[in-house]
Amino acid sequence: MPSQIIQWFPGHMAKTRRMISENLKNVDIVIEILDARIPKSSRNPEISSLTANKPSVILLNKASLADPNMNRQWLEHYNSKSSVCILTDCITGEGLNKIPTAVKNILSEKVERYESKGMSGRNLKAMVLGIPNVGKSSLINKICKNKKAKVENRPGVTVDKQWIVTDVGLSLLDMPGVLWPKFDDKAVGENLAITGAIKDDILDIEEIATVLCKRLRNLYPSLLCERYKLSDMSQYDDMNDYELLCEIGRKRGFLISGGEINTERTANVLIDEFRAAKIGRITLDKIEQK
Repeated sequence: MPSQIIQWFPGHMAKTRRMISENLKNVDIVIEILDARIPKSSRNPEISSLTANKPSVILLNKASLADPNMNRQWLEHYNSKSSVCILTDCITGEGLNKIPTAVKNILSEKVERYESKGMSGRNLKAMVLGIPNVGKSSLINKICKNKKAKVENRPGVTVDKQWIVTDVGLSLLDMPGVLWPKFDDKAVGENLAITGAIKDDILDIEEIATVLCKRLRNLYPSLLCERYKLSDMSQYDDMNDYELLCEIGRKRGFLISGGEINTERTANVLIDEFRAAKIGRITLDKIEQK
């Protein structure tokens, strides 16, 4: 992968890290949102240190786009590590009603103190964190049942913190999406690029699509073959990943003058169809076997 992907860290993300530290004293709990398609790659390794061991809940968001079997495995994985983890989805509404209850259970002692002081019903304050384009603002809007947080389907839209008061007992501090300065694991940077956490306009889309071809032929060969009308994947063993991308373009009829394959168009279609789950419900991170 190009070095710019692995090292990509805009200046506003350094500002966000400072904002997280400065605002922790104003919240009771941290809600960390992960992308269910990449539950490992989308977890910022700096969050635990940045949040100074504040109580937390993990949301595996965009669950309807991810492999249902892997959703169950990742849910079990995070819950087994003494975390509270919930599958959520802004399209289907899955899990959204569980968030207030989970927060109140985690902060039950604080709730009891409020009640003992005659402050029953006081909102608990939660900081909402996650990588860019993980669905933070969409999730907040669903919880609020209105449009209070700015939403666009591209990373980096929320550029400053904003408080959103809900009617479910929570006040939410929506923080800008934040990545970390260096991806030690090359696959993490690739997965973030594939899912759209890194802006497409700074990437080589054909390289990203070639990596996606590699992931799909190894993890979900039948879905890849079905979507792009390929024969059994074993028939393409002699092709490298870029050649397989070209074959997909040929099957789709993405040809330009002279019969040459339009690889840029093919790459954009493959990435777009993955992100829209048109290829199928796919999870790129697998549980590491002990």
